Amino acid sequence: MKQNEASLTSLLSAFGRAYHSLNDSPKLFDDYLAMDLISKEEFSEIRKNLIQAAHFFNKDLAQRFKDDPEKILKWITQVQLSPTPLARMAYCEKVLLNEIKLGLKQYVILGAGMDTFCFRHPDLQKSLEIFEIDLPATQEIKMKRLAAAKLEIPNHLHFVSIDFTKEFSDEELFKKGFTEQKTFFSLLGVSYYLTKNEIKKVIKNLFNRVPSGSSIVFDYGDETLFHEKGLYNRVVNMVKMAAASGEPMKSCFSYSEMESLLEEQGLLIYEHLSPAEINDQFFRDRTDHLTAFEAIHYIHAVKK
Repeated sequence: MKQNEASLTSLLSAFGRAYHSLNDSPKLFDDYLAMDLISKEEFSEIRKNLIQAAHFFNKDLAQRFKDDPEKILKWITQVQLSPTPLARMAYCEKVLLNEIKLGLKQYVILGAGMDTFCFRHPDLQKSLEIFEIDLPATQEIKMKRLAAAKLEIPNHLHFVSIDFTKEFSDEELFKKGFTEQKTFFSLLGVSYYLTKNEIKKVIKNLFNRVPSGSSIVFDYGDETLFHEKGLYNRVVNMVKMAAASGEPMKSCFSYSEMESLLEEQGLLIYEHLSPAEINDQFFRDRTDHLTAFEAIHYIHAVKK
């Protein structure tokens, strides 16, 4: 990733959410603002690159639909690109909105990228403080795009520009108004790119000064991540794409490993969704190509 560019993974995730909102039905997660945070040039470039890479994803498909690029794009997006970003956001926001009903006042989004939660829920402006943590370059670009889309940054949204995977300090959060009260954290699409020790350190730092009942939702790859092929080789493709983009995947866990890591940091697993359970909860009865990714799990963990 270059100094003045947003993370490629954040742009691909935004593209997948935007494509789903514009083209798919029924919608499992409707991020109708995603298109406002990805430029037309980027959308067009990602679209073109995905279509040109059809042979990488599926040679038979590329040959069969060589004269119908939109069919190729739909297949690649629904099979490869969108399932995990869509379902993990749907799960996370389901848990978050329930926590808000129970009185939650503070939400921290780690690796926020082009997240639009704040702008899709203006009704929460007076009841929920939101902190978005990401790299300075990504946040600078996001703020410019918000301005271009005429989306005014409200007072309850706070940008915290740090690389939390390197030298995380909750002091930066506190400087932005964070307080020692019950907090909900989201860590989506991040754990794969950290080593096990880095993940442990991040979670330890996050929960160091928040009270019992604070919790986190995150996704992770299980112990099959680096040898599971998946439907149409999509898991293999995902790992290869991450490496080629300069953001290689570094870790995977068995359930018992993850349970132990969280236990060491004083957290208990409140809910765990396996790929089969994710598929049943978010993709059941669909007639398109969207299905839950193999090897990917979701967890909601709570501080004891």
